[in-house]
Amino acid sequence: MTPEVTRLRSDAQENRDRILAAAAALFAERGLDVGMRDIARRADVGPATLYRRFPTRQGLIDEAFAIEFRTCRRIVEEGCADPDAWSGFTGTVQRLIVLNVRNRGFVDALVSSAPSAAIAQHRRELLGLLGGLARRAQHEGMLRADFAIDDLVVILAAGRGLTAARPDLLPAVARRFADLAIDAFRGRPDDPAA
Repeated sequence: MTPEVTRLRSDAQENRDRILAAAAALFAERGLDVGMRDIARRADVGPATLYRRFPTRQGLIDEAFAIEFRTCRRIVEEGCADPDAWSGFTGTVQRLIVLNVRNRGFVDALVSSAPSAAIAQHRRELLGLLGGLARRAQHEGMLRADFAIDDLVVILAAGRGLTAARPDLLPAVARRFADLAIDAFRGRPDDPAA
């Protein structure tokens, strides 16, 4: 292989990496309504280069959120592995809310009414795991009997609207929001299943 061919492949990989980093940053900041030209501009590549690397917008979205998918899955799996279902559930809710306020686009993609196949599968698998964890917490009497997994989806979507006077305060605001949501999910002594 000639050095020129190696350089082109290296340049192509660098362009791809810059495009993914730019897309991930813009989606996190502004949600999924970011234009492809904005992403190309932030990545310092031309639109043709962007489309050569990512022919479809959905392909770019799926690739840009690959790290978030893995992080989200790890959070849910760790919560499910906790022998104390309530502790696992509350820890998962708090960590997911904090993760999601950092990335508006990721939440948009997860709660979309028409997600890509990859996002739909990710959502289905994680909601299935969370549903099992919720049933365990209900069985322990700690999670309210009328809790439905859609309640958690509503909370995650609502967390997208959280703001703070300074961006560095947003994680604390998210943790407070999570605490309030968790308190609303808590089973009560007069709960028929408690």
